[in-house]
Amino acid sequence: MDSEQRRRYQIAMVSTYSPDTSVLDHIVMPDGTEQSQGSDILTLLRTGKVFIVNSRKRNGLILYKRYHAEFAGPGAAVGGEYDCDCQSVLPIGNLSLLTAESYEERQKAYLIRRQWIRLIKQITENPVPQQRVQKILDQFEQYFPPETVAQIPDVTFALLVGVLPQTVGVVRRLGSELDSRFNY
Repeated sequence: MDSEQRRRYQIAMVSTYSPDTSVLDHIVMPDGTEQSQGSDILTLLRTGKVFIVNSRKRNGLILYKRYHAEFAGPGAAVGGEYDCDCQSVLPIGNLSLLTAESYEERQKAYLIRRQWIRLIKQITENPVPQQRVQKILDQFEQYFPPETVAQIPDVTFALLVGVLPQTVGVVRRLGSELDSRFNY
């Protein structure tokens, strides 16, 4: 359903994260011009309009809320009143947002967003923090290339599954050694 009437936003993958800088390096608009500052997409989400993460691409958007983060994958709705409390964003892959043209499109996109939330919820129900981290890393590596997943900051995965960023770092470094220790 990628039509020319829809406004599309392309966002480049971020390679580094620092609390003192924006989480986006730049946004590439459809006409090829680049804009700096990650606040642009956040401003876009706060307009009250509902957008849909393009389901034809391997992309997604991590939405940083006050005490946690949410992942909106392909087909998921973002923006509107649901994300008015979003404090920052991190695009994954070459993000493409489409405008929701109809009520039916919005409903379907909200259902898909709910499925993404349920997937993360299932992961967070595991009482062992290291297992939660390994599971979220596995899920992301199944969908995105390993080099893309490697660029996602530890703090992001920590906020997604409710662990300390140091736990994510340990699991990333030790990986398979932890598998035998915690009997996955």
